[in-house]
Amino acid sequence: MSTLEIRNLKKSFGGLLATQDVSFNVASHSLTALIGPNGAGKTTLFNLITNLFPSDSGSVKFDGVELRGLSPSAIARLGVIRTFQTARVFPGMTVLENALAGRHRLLRHGIASQFLWLPGQRREERQLAERAMALLDLVGLADQAQRPATDLPMGAQKLLEVIRALMAQPRLLLLDEPAAGLNDTETAELAALLRAIQACGVTVMVVEHNMSLVMTIADQVIVLEAGRMIASGPPAEIQANQRVIAAYLGQEAA
Repeated sequence: MSTLEIRNLKKSFGGLLATQDVSFNVASHSLTALIGPNGAGKTTLFNLITNLFPSDSGSVKFDGVELRGLSPSAIARLGVIRTFQTARVFPGMTVLENALAGRHRLLRHGIASQFLWLPGQRREERQLAERAMALLDLVGLADQAQRPATDLPMGAQKLLEVIRALMAQPRLLLLDEPAAGLNDTETAELAALLRAIQACGVTVMVVEHNMSLVMTIADQVIVLEAGRMIASGPPAEIQANQRVIAAYLGQEAA
């Protein structure tokens, strides 16, 4: 079964083709990596899936539902949750508050309950705080919970963004360069976290430049070059693909 089905997706900005007839499936409960040289169209593809940019043509289906034409917020309500290439934490809020913000769309109690601080509201707040702290502990941020989120180093902000996305209970989680700015220890923690997320039944898709991480965690690797998909398959197959090697070596030479 496929959670995500993309067919002939095309997007241009002026005369520049950003994606050209991209088609692939993402299997349910799998971890798929999207790789390619800088400027290959990886982040653009995430933007098209979540409709931050409307595509020119093609189809994006999530569990059989066409996403083209839906607003980004409507897509998020379906359970498609994403992070961004540059860490985006809410200023003026603590690490814990940033994590809790991810749960906003799923709160069961309304404004009246929050204003009156009713028992049900207090119980829900306590349970959410406990869940957030448990997730922060997984990535070594529990002891930073009351610290302003903007004070964290960039790598820790990236991990916090992943935690905030998890608090939204995604069905499909799109992570844009989650390992950027992480040291080796943090990258290993991220790898363990991604495996745990997948084991819980969440379908995960990552844009990533850390090839060691990609080849360790991915079930499927999709390769883009200049907006076109040039290869897809398991990590071992992609590592031996001469066209993929040429695309990366060509980028290095340039």
